[in-house]
Amino acid sequence: MFTKQDWDWLVINSHYQTAVAVREALNEGKIKEAQEGVDALIEAMERSERRAVQSQLIRLMAHVIKWKCQPERRGSSWAITINSARREITYSQEEMPSLNRDFIESIWDKCFRSAMKEAAMEMNKKCDLTSLSWEEVFEDEYTTVEEE
Repeated sequence: MFTKQDWDWLVINSHYQTAVAVREALNEGKIKEAQEGVDALIEAMERSERRAVQSQLIRLMAHVIKWKCQPERRGSSWAITINSARREITYSQEEMPSLNRDFIESIWDKCFRSAMKEAAMEMNKKCDLTSLSWEEVFEDEYTTVEEE
């Protein structure tokens, strides 16, 4: 019989093995045990999605920071990275509506600090930005294509 600690340990090591163990518990008629395994798996997958959004937000912010602090180095790869990170965050939000604006705002400052460090390392210099707005990160257009 699996305890909560067993499920937590198993889910940390392998989502696949957790799913297999849940199936085995169901096949043996251990409904309560299977439910505990499913709950542990859902929690782990939610943590994973939150980390993925946080990582994409840091990547997005770092590129917006570089865009603002090094206008002479702007290139299509930065614009592509900004748009790609936005798209990945949107995909995660479609899959998990709890990863909404409130969630993003709850991690905003922490992500901004990490993005500033990343951008400074990549630029090999500090940037004087003290913040980024939602509009700068999610709404402003970043492109190197000249509009006619």
